[in-house]
Amino acid sequence: MAFTCAPGKHRRPGRMQRTTARAAGVAALTTTGVMATVAATPALAAEPSPEQTGLIPVVTASEAVAEQVDDQVAVQKHAAFEEAARQAAAKKAVEEREARVRAAREAERKRLNTFVSPITGSYVSTSYQASSSLWSSGSHTGIDFHAASGTTVHAVGLGTVVEAGWGGSYGNQIVIKMNDGTYTQYGHLSSIEVSVGQQVTPGQRIALSGATGNVTGAHLHFEARTTAEYGSDIDPVAYLRNHGVNV
Repeated sequence: MAFTCAPGKHRRPGRMQRTTARAAGVAALTTTGVMATVAATPALAAEPSPEQTGLIPVVTASEAVAEQVDDQVAVQKHAAFEEAARQAAAKKAVEEREARVRAAREAERKRLNTFVSPITGSYVSTSYQASSSLWSSGSHTGIDFHAASGTTVHAVGLGTVVEAGWGGSYGNQIVIKMNDGTYTQYGHLSSIEVSVGQQVTPGQRIALSGATGNVTGAHLHFEARTTAEYGSDIDPVAYLRNHGVNV
């Protein structure tokens, strides 16, 4: 019985297909060393070389493009790394700046809440409620700090000046409403360096000590009060100690 092939099937590969396949075969044979023994085969010699088909230039061009793409990817990765590093450095700088600001604010808050002695390096020469005919009430309504005339007088804490001027037997005086609602008074001053309504801070120079008013010698009279008025005095030593001042 005879067999016939259906039309269109099992056709011989076209020239381009044969060339491509053989070029691949040539490359494989060259790699394995077989090509040396078959280079003179007429069938192989009859077909054009891979160089003639243009396959090698195409492969070379493709490799060049791939290298360019790799280079671009490397450049982009480097740029991305540098940008990430820049952003990280900028973020760190902002965080450090914010930390410094917070620290400065906290330090300032602590400073403003601190109390100091009205006379640096001095001591109490006359105690609170000491009895004497020198005082109209019969007892001392504050404490006296030893101080020569012209010694710097400090505000003991944060507050606002409510009185600054002549105070009768107190001579030149200053009364400050403190931030906690209490009042402090400084008497017998030789000069006043603040005015009513002015805010003062702990340790700020507000006056110079002296001997004005009803005194026997230069010193600073200091009072702590619940109001700005005479007669509302409280123990100034306990007041200062409660605010951290060593008296």
